[in-house]
Amino acid sequence: MIRPQEPSDSELLRRMGAGDQEAFRTIYQRCQGPIYRFALHMTGNTFLAEDVTQEVFMTLIQERARFDSSRGTLSAYLFGMGRNLLLRRLDREQVYVPFLEHGRENGGGNGERKNGAHAVLVMPPNDILRNEMIDRVRKAVSSLPPSYREVVVLCDLEEMSYDEAARVMECAVGTVRSRLHRARALLTEKLRDFHRPAASSATGGRTS
Repeated sequence: MIRPQEPSDSELLRRMGAGDQEAFRTIYQRCQGPIYRFALHMTGNTFLAEDVTQEVFMTLIQERARFDSSRGTLSAYLFGMGRNLLLRRLDREQVYVPFLEHGRENGGGNGERKNGAHAVLVMPPNDILRNEMIDRVRKAVSSLPPSYREVVVLCDLEEMSYDEAARVMECAVGTVRSRLHRARALLTEKLRDFHRPAASSATGGRTS
């Protein structure tokens, strides 16, 4: 059985402009979760993440004609919009809250990503260690400078291509690559001690 072809971004926007609520609902279901997660990873603040996500879709309703499919996907366009809104809010309000516990980050999405952050974010097999590692990873990501944090969130956690991330960040692909390389190096350094928890106990706390 041949599945019907899903409507394009431009077609959904056209239908939305004609008052088709189902078209808007489809766009929202496709894009809301990732945008919310991005905002949450950037701020650690659920209220700010929800507010920015809502503002993205309100802006889309009012300014849908500004989307140009020749410049990229609707998802990348909305991510870019969310990024700009978020940066303005952070600059204006100077908001930062540490990450919340596991379980609040998906914003009604499809659950935790398992293949997110490449080698530097691989989790230990033991459940207790895994949960502790997840918490450390979140804290490590949240402690990165914003320019490094966003590229980790986009490329490693949201699994965007370099081209897509470059469109969202409004920079060259080479900039994405260099920032991601530096961000992963910083994360590796921040997480290195986690892999050596028994180093001091193995020697009874003695120093040479």
